[in-house]
Amino acid sequence: MTDSSSHEMPQFNEDFRKSHYHQNLHNFEAEELLDREPIDLDTQNINEFIRNKRILITGAAGSIGRNLVKQIILFKPKRLILVDKCESAIYELDEEIREIQVSGIEIISIIGDVSDYRRMKPLFQKNQPQIIFHAAANKHVPLLEKNAYEAIKTNIFGTKVLADLAVEYWVEKFILISTDKAVNPSNVMGVTKRFAEIILQNLNKTNDTTQFIVTRFGNVLGTKGSVVPVFKKQIDRGGPVEITHPGVMRYFITMNEACQLVLEAGAKGHANEIFILDMGELVPLRALAEKMIRLSGLEPHVDIKIIYIGMRAGEKLVEERLRNDEMDALTHHPKLKIARLSAVDGFELDDVLTQLEKALDSGEDNEMILILKDAIPEYVSHNSEFEKLDILRAAKVENTITE
Repeated sequence: MTDSSSHEMPQFNEDFRKSHYHQNLHNFEAEELLDREPIDLDTQNINEFIRNKRILITGAAGSIGRNLVKQIILFKPKRLILVDKCESAIYELDEEIREIQVSGIEIISIIGDVSDYRRMKPLFQKNQPQIIFHAAANKHVPLLEKNAYEAIKTNIFGTKVLADLAVEYWVEKFILISTDKAVNPSNVMGVTKRFAEIILQNLNKTNDTTQFIVTRFGNVLGTKGSVVPVFKKQIDRGGPVEITHPGVMRYFITMNEACQLVLEAGAKGHANEIFILDMGELVPLRALAEKMIRLSGLEPHVDIKIIYIGMRAGEKLVEERLRNDEMDALTHHPKLKIARLSAVDGFELDDVLTQLEKALDSGEDNEMILILKDAIPEYVSHNSEFEKLDILRAAKVENTITE
């Protein structure tokens, strides 16, 4: 007779091991990952800048936009116009704000694509925003190497639509949330954000109503799809932690620092200025992974392995804060610097935009990217299928010289 009780005995299986493993992991805050003290900027000017104003935030339901909304609410704006093209995300944000029970602030949540002029113009007509925080963007570097159309549509044409409407409707200040990847760009995401900066630079020269200001910062700790939550997920499942290359280094900033920088730029900034936070030293991703493993209560290379999987499409080894021709200057705060946008020689904005529109109609990625490479010569692709276009461009330049 078979002993059926043996089938009922609990087994020390993989599920039990994982459960026990998770119970023993330590939690930690993003600020603990910094090898410096978090930076608190002076916010005394922000109250006067925000209070009783009509504020438009694009990409409001994204990681940065959502946190920006929560900070701006504290300064009592008159009206908050929240725009995002993701229906579920803007719904969740709307519900979250209602739970806070904000009084005296009119909050308008709008599903809309910033590149859709027919959607954005009535929004400006009806709400008359005084200040715009432009956080809407496509941002994931490897993904955008395969989706150039979406990056160009949102990051370039979306910025153009909003910026033109800002001038038309006498917006006081327009603050673009840019990235260190716009400096000597090596990928589609970076070059489209650099192009967005140039659009604003051009408008600063041709209008006297709206001040266009740029903020640039490095990787924001904890944003969706960024390295910290990815590493955390890999640690939670027992490893390995995957890094693309031993030499990859990045600047890091907390969400609170990023939002403070954006607000400070709006309050203190003027046309053609780039606000840059002193983010300390570059951090090797290997060191970040080791620190996260230790903060989880584990030992790197013993409990959790770290492996190298090869560079991703468009990825640089080291990011930069400024171009060689961009000089920075100190401000009222020792950790906040201002750089002046450098002049763009031989850049006929309207001509390039017309060419890009035709390329979008064609759907040909190579055609789109070649236009961007001709317009922004410092754009050199890394680990990307578009490296072949750099070779073609170099050959074309060489032929021009020899002729």
